[in-house]
Amino acid sequence: MGEELGREHVPSSQRRNDRMVRTYRLVSGDSHLQVPADFWTDRLPQRYRDLAPRRVKIGGGGEAIVAADGSKYFGATGSYAGHSPEDFDPTAAFDYDKAVGSGPPAQRLREQDRDGVDAELLFPGTSATHGIRVKESDAYLAMVRGYNEYLADYCAEAPDRLFGVGLIPSAEIDVKIAEMERLKEMGIRAVGLLGYPAGETFPTPEDDRFWAAASDIEMPLCIHTSMSRSSGRLFRYPRVPESGNLEDDFINRLYRHANASRCGSLTACQMVFDGLFHRFPSLKIYWAENNIGWIPFYLEQMDAEYEKNHHWAERLFGIPRLDAPPSEYIKEHAYWGFYDDPIGIKLRHEIGVDHVIWGSDFPHVVCHWPGTQELLDKQMAGVADDEKHEMLAGNLIDFLHLEVEAETSNA
Repeated sequence: MGEELGREHVPSSQRRNDRMVRTYRLVSGDSHLQVPADFWTDRLPQRYRDLAPRRVKIGGGGEAIVAADGSKYFGATGSYAGHSPEDFDPTAAFDYDKAVGSGPPAQRLREQDRDGVDAELLFPGTSATHGIRVKESDAYLAMVRGYNEYLADYCAEAPDRLFGVGLIPSAEIDVKIAEMERLKEMGIRAVGLLGYPAGETFPTPEDDRFWAAASDIEMPLCIHTSMSRSSGRLFRYPRVPESGNLEDDFINRLYRHANASRCGSLTACQMVFDGLFHRFPSLKIYWAENNIGWIPFYLEQMDAEYEKNHHWAERLFGIPRLDAPPSEYIKEHAYWGFYDDPIGIKLRHEIGVDHVIWGSDFPHVVCHWPGTQELLDKQMAGVADDEKHEMLAGNLIDFLHLEVEAETSNA
């Protein structure tokens, strides 16, 4: 039943030996817990349940997730694994009780086995990402906490195979830090960032308390595709010239060659020039589900633009000169996720083989379940076994700080 805010939730994972004793050959760094809302909303305090997302039957035998504001989400894109692309209809609705990726842990483990996957990093599904839409702050926080508690108990059923990514609420920094620390205590492996900690569209000094807390507790930080933004400033410069429309010009110049709306290029660039990785040299961030073939060009052009533009940016904006080309900071501190990218695999050395993470995106429409092995056999042809292991398992194991007793192998 639901717990009142302030009561501590202790998942069963805290009462078990949580040490990994497995051989990992294939671990998805991008999967989704596509469970219906009623799997976790019964954990909410009674007074908030009328505001919780719910699933409703619609015509044709399908279901939709309905949020408190009345918006509906139909699950075809998120629950299409195992179906033919010829039959795909993005407007269709699935029955959650019949869809893959939407059941309890035992079902999930069977689905992993069928695809030859040893473990998955589980990002939130649509009942959380689309379903939590409520303006009342206490109700909103209760929903975030309720989902996170469900996630902890779900993953505790097989902690060596189910790695949860917890929700960080859109709230004040102290609230975000408190929930992150609670997630760590509950055994959650990583957290997902929807935006900068202080809520701006660019880095600010106020963010540093969150980065420091994450570093102190060694909580892995993930960004699924990119941070949410529709508009707004790109950077807070030390100073802005009185004349000229140059407010965003420098950052625009550096990331413009990879200016896709959801690829992480802007956020990574902002973090480098904010000095984030100088202040927190141990900080690593994983951008999931972006594919990687574009990254070498992005890094090359960023360095070239920096060489052409850093002199005037220092004079006009007061941006300190970097100790190394910007690409070097990104190569050291960023992990990048791919799901179907033969060109990216060929260019892996230009990115850093030790910073590339494969993910299936199961059960979303782009996944190849249950044919992942066939896809990877084709795309990884000619790749050395040690490099294959890094991209398919080892890099994610390292990023999550997992203690693996048995030697990992891709044999």
